[in-house]
Amino acid sequence: MTSTHNPESQQTGIRATVSERRHNRRHDLDSYGVEVHSWDGASAAPLGRLVDMSSGGMLIRTRVANIQADQQIRLKVRLPAYAGISPFVDTTGERIRPRTEWVGWLSVARVRETPDGDYEIGGRLVDMETLDRGMLSLYLSTQPLA
Repeated sequence: MTSTHNPESQQTGIRATVSERRHNRRHDLDSYGVEVHSWDGASAAPLGRLVDMSSGGMLIRTRVANIQADQQIRLKVRLPAYAGISPFVDTTGERIRPRTEWVGWLSVARVRETPDGDYEIGGRLVDMETLDRGMLSLYLSTQPLA
C-alpha cells in the first residue's frame, strides 16, 4: 500500500494522507491446485496454476515464457464448489443454474519471473458478466485472504 502527500493541505497546515487500495480483495487459492487453461474456442491447453484471485483479476504461475504485459489471453478455469456455493452461474437456460467453470479474457497487466524459473502473470478479468462477478465475490468471501 502506498500513500501520497496532498500538496493542497500545505495551505491549511493540515497534513492529509491518501491511501491507495485494490478495488477487489485477493484470495489465496494456491492450495486448491486449480489449473488454468488457455482456450481457443474448441480446445484447452494447460497454461498454469491459479495462485490467487479476486472478483476482478487473478494471478497465475506458469512455465510459459512468451506472455507479455498488455496481451489478452482467453482462459478456461474450473473452481470447485465450496461451502455449498458455486463460483459462477449459467443463465443460458430457462432457469439460472450453478456452474463451476468460466471462460473469458484475462488482460495481462504484469509478468514477473520467479527465482525458480516460473513466471507469475497478473491481470484483470475483462469480460465477466455482472452476475458471475457477484457470485465469484460471494464464493471468494469464504476463502482466506492472500
